[in-house]
Amino acid sequence: MARRILPTLLLTLSGLFGLLPVAGAAPAAPGIAAPADDPYPSTDDIAAAQAEETARAADTAAIEARLTAAQTDLERAGREAEQAVESYNGAQARLARARAEASRTGALAAVAAQARVVAADRAAELAAETYRQGASAQLSALDALLGADGPRAIGAQAAAIGMVGARTKDILDTATTTAAEAARTAEAAGAAEAEAVSAAAAVRLAKEQAEARLAAQQTQVAEITTRREQLLTALAAARNTTLDLERQRREALEALAAARAEEAARSAAAAAAATEAAAAAAAARPSADSVAESPWSAGGAEAAIAFARSKIGLPYIWGGEGPAGYDCSGLTMMAWRRAGKNLTHFAADQYAESTPVGYAQLRPGDLVFWTDTGRARDIHHVALYIGDDQMIEAPRPGMAIKQASLWIMGRPDFYGRP
Repeated sequence: MARRILPTLLLTLSGLFGLLPVAGAAPAAPGIAAPADDPYPSTDDIAAAQAEETARAADTAAIEARLTAAQTDLERAGREAEQAVESYNGAQARLARARAEASRTGALAAVAAQARVVAADRAAELAAETYRQGASAQLSALDALLGADGPRAIGAQAAAIGMVGARTKDILDTATTTAAEAARTAEAAGAAEAEAVSAAAAVRLAKEQAEARLAAQQTQVAEITTRREQLLTALAAARNTTLDLERQRREALEALAAARAEEAARSAAAAAAATEAAAAAAAARPSADSVAESPWSAGGAEAAIAFARSKIGLPYIWGGEGPAGYDCSGLTMMAWRRAGKNLTHFAADQYAESTPVGYAQLRPGDLVFWTDTGRARDIHHVALYIGDDQMIEAPRPGMAIKQASLWIMGRPDFYGRP
């Protein structure tokens, strides 16, 4: 009985562990593997893959958007830091003017005070003389006239009366005038001194604000740089590429966007110049781009440009006037000083000290200006035009002096010829 059960048990175990073909299964042909499961993806597999690809694309788009925002934040931080620097430069320029005015009015007040003292002394002498005579000088002269002996003496005494009267009037008028002038100049000197004190306080405040803005900008630059690297790493993971490839790709995209923005700014400037010229022609009046060019010195422009070229690569230093570095208005000021023209270390003042020109009139050596408000008093950046739509500028904190496209910051708001 046991002998009959053993073979049956062995056959059952062999079937269970695959040692023998399972009953009902067709044996595989020699050398041919048994067919695997269905090689084609199921509908669920396709849907899952599509969902994964959609999610990856959404992640990629979100990362790209955050990278663009990071670049915008970086540019804004730099622009705000430069605006703070120019505000400080403006405060310094106002302080210099206030101190010069205080010095000028102080000198005038000193002269007026001295003249008042002299006039007061003369008036005091007149009063003393009148007191000694017991009567006014005019009355003494009249007594002499009435007591004169003969026409000749009368004529002489009459002349004496006129002289005494004119002298008295002159003394009194001078005393009155110099006293008023002394009071006026003293008041002006006091106001000018108060303005200088206020301007000095404004400079201290502007310096503190500039320092705070620059410190914040440096912190932002570090944070944004770290954020960009993290985003690029995430982008590389989402696209299954490398960090270097994504960095190169991003830089290429940003360069392409910058080129498009520059072309748009160039086209806008050309269109604005054409529109203004057409409107001026229709109104039979000259426009900023059609008037005869303002005086331009090739030698002066060449000297200014040569100076600026020699500073390319030096760092942006706020308030800088060289030789180690410059800010934007410091560079243009020193460049044109080399050309024999004195400009204030403040971009808005430099425009006011220049002759306005239009884009069509630009010549090498001219200055170009930017503002966020469209108002000349709010100008916050200046650069030196060198021709062929190129300029030399001290861009902003953290960047070196460089040659760049005229349109790198968008269409300039103002153009001026020193």
